[in-house]
Amino acid sequence: MSAVQQATPFDLTPAAEEKIRELLLEEADDELCLRVFVTGGGCSGFQYGFTFDDDRAEDDFAISNNGVRVLVDSLSYGYLVGSVLDYQEGLEGSRFTVNNPSATSTCGCGSSFSI
Repeated sequence: MSAVQQATPFDLTPAAEEKIRELLLEEADDELCLRVFVTGGGCSGFQYGFTFDDDRAEDDFAISNNGVRVLVDSLSYGYLVGSVLDYQEGLEGSRFTVNNPSATSTCGCGSSFSI
C-alpha cells in the first residue's frame, strides 16, 4: 500500500505543532523532520520514540503542515493510527506524549504501552 492511500496516522495538538515548529526552526535544516516511532521494550511491551531525521524511506508516511514535518515508518504506522500527539510541560519536565486509543494499558510514565 502506498503512503498516498494511507490515512494520517495521528493528529497533532496545537501545543505539539508549536513545539515541533520551534524545534525545526532552531535546527535550521529544511530537510529535517521529527520522526515518531514505536519500538519493542519499555515496561508495557512497546515504547514511543521521537528523534530528528533527514533520511526518508520510500515507505515513510510524511505529515507536513505549516512548517511542521513529521515522519512515521511503515512498521510504526499501524500502532499509531487514531492517536493524538501532544506536547506537555509540567513539574515532571517537558515531553511529547501520545494518546493512543489502541493501547490496552500504559505505564506510569506514559512512554510505553501494550495492545
